[in-house]
Amino acid sequence: MTSRRTTPTPSSSSSFIPSAGLLLWTLVAGAVLVAGALHYEQPPQPSADQAFPPLPGPPAAHHTVLPEDLAVPPLPPADPLRLRIPAINVDAALTKLHLDAKGALKPPPADDPNLAGWYSEGTPPGSAGTAITTGHVDLRTGNHGVFYGLGALTKGNTIEIDRADRRTAVFTIEAIEVHDKTRFPNEKVYGSTGRPELRVITCGGGFTKQTGYQGNVVVYATLTTVI
Repeated sequence: MTSRRTTPTPSSSSSFIPSAGLLLWTLVAGAVLVAGALHYEQPPQPSADQAFPPLPGPPAAHHTVLPEDLAVPPLPPADPLRLRIPAINVDAALTKLHLDAKGALKPPPADDPNLAGWYSEGTPPGSAGTAITTGHVDLRTGNHGVFYGLGALTKGNTIEIDRADRRTAVFTIEAIEVHDKTRFPNEKVYGSTGRPELRVITCGGGFTKQTGYQGNVVVYATLTTVI
């Protein structure tokens, strides 16, 4: 493939999460999480000289749980400030994401391509439970989004979260998977094992001009170090 798919800039009423049919509320480690695949508006016509974002290969797409001795105790709640993924040169500010009037998660603003978001009514990264972070893969302008390279990650890569308590939570990646939006595994992605875990999610997978990206790239990671 030589053409690149672009994801449009969502309007203020757009959301990552589909409407009520795929909306699921669960109580996880005392925090309310909203589940469902991430969505954008219908994309524009992609130009012929644009390249596809990378997708994880089979070795990265098998979800294995890190041994218990690699995990560390959870941290008290504290807001995350920045997210870094050294392997793909991501160093992004984190903004709080909220639910809209329909109970869907709003996406991060798209005027800053180097901005990611976290679901602030859920688990803060580093605390017990599953923290959710999201960001754009690409934009209507043709610019790469903050998580354009997410699919190039592999098991063992790390994700660093700077927190308001001046601690840095370091997560080790267990898997990177692509899930079809029509068969999105809510429990697997948003459910909690009781350990401090992190999900990093963006759009990806198959693409059509009519519907845009047909899947989501999901990174699964567990807290392994605190600096």
